[in-house]
Amino acid sequence: MSSKVILVTGSNAGIGFELVRLLAQRNHIVYLAARKENAGKDAQAKLKAEGLDVKFIQLDITDVESIVAAKSLIEKAEGRLDVLVNNAGVGVLDKPQNATSVSVDVVREAFEPNLFGLIQTTVTLLPLLRASPQAVILNVTSDMASNFHQAQKGASLHFVAYNTSKAAANSYTIALAQELRDEGIKVNAVTPGFTSTKLNFFGEGGKSIRAGAEVLLPWALLGKEGPTGLFINEKGEEMPW
Repeated sequence: MSSKVILVTGSNAGIGFELVRLLAQRNHIVYLAARKENAGKDAQAKLKAEGLDVKFIQLDITDVESIVAAKSLIEKAEGRLDVLVNNAGVGVLDKPQNATSVSVDVVREAFEPNLFGLIQTTVTLLPLLRASPQAVILNVTSDMASNFHQAQKGASLHFVAYNTSKAAANSYTIALAQELRDEGIKVNAVTPGFTSTKLNFFGEGGKSIRAGAEVLLPWALLGKEGPTGLFINEKGEEMPW
């Protein structure tokens, strides 16, 4: 299958936007998804100015009606979805996240898109993925979602709301991969590594946004012989859950 139908959530900016660009450059049918219509259409216009034919779709992963509407639009236009990249998420890193004092409201704010929205989007779009001859689900995760690494003596960056929401999404990835294994649907969690993006206030020392997207690219385009049920780091190596 030379051209795949691909949806990247939260892709009007950052790593998601760069991934859309890379996929469109390879002549895939790519849906750039954004919660805010204006932001999404502006991003689409930037890529169209580069000669890239990218489709815009309004999608708020915390709004069930929005997800269902997006599913209906893709189903009508394409009849299937080959690749779902669950990229949308929040860090809420501007709010205190110490384990002994974190506000439960901040935890809920992180979990709403990072776990609940990811699950709702995946389950809703699953019929379209099952209509594909070779479907792939790529969940964009974080190094800080590795409970093994975070449990080591001297580990830092214990952002309770963000880390636990991404670790929970990793746990869902495991279960989803196991359930869909016999159907041949590939499900993996991949971290782009420390990348300077809006989520971390463009922290110094991170890789470029394009470099972060390039880490994700081969996992979005896995073939039938590709692995499933893995947590992969920026070097393409398995990470401990």
